[in-house]
Amino acid sequence: QVQLEESGGGLVQAGASLRLSCKASERTFDNYGLGWFRQAPGQEREFVAGINWDGGNTFYGDSVKGRFTISRNNAKATIYLQMNNLKPEDTAVYYCAARSRGNVRNADMYDYWGQGTQVTVSS
Repeated sequence: QVQLEESGGGLVQAGASLRLSCKASERTFDNYGLGWFRQAPGQEREFVAGINWDGGNTFYGDSVKGRFTISRNNAKATIYLQMNNLKPEDTAVYYCAARSRGNVRNADMYDYWGQGTQVTVSS
C-alpha cells in the first residue's frame, strides 16, 4: 500500500509559478512510475505529467509542455511538479499517483492516488 500526500497548491496570479510536492509512504517508492493529473470542476481528469521509476523518462500533456517540469527524488520518496507561467486554465485540483505498469498517460493504470491539492490561477 502506497500513501501519497500532495502539498504546495495555492492561489496565484497568471504568470506566476508554483511547485507541487508529493511525498510517498512506501519504502519501495522507486519501484513505481509516478504521475500528476488534474481535474477542474465539471471536467474529466487530465494527464499532466509522468515520470518513470528512475527519472530517466518524462512525459507531459500538450497543454503544459514547456511550462511544467516533473522530477523525483527517490531518496526522499518525493516527486515534484514545477509549474511556471501559470494560466487561469491551469486551475484545478492536482493529484499525484503511482503505478507499477501500463501507459503513463492512462489514469486507469494508476494504483494509488493522493487526496489532491487545489491550484487556483487568477487572471
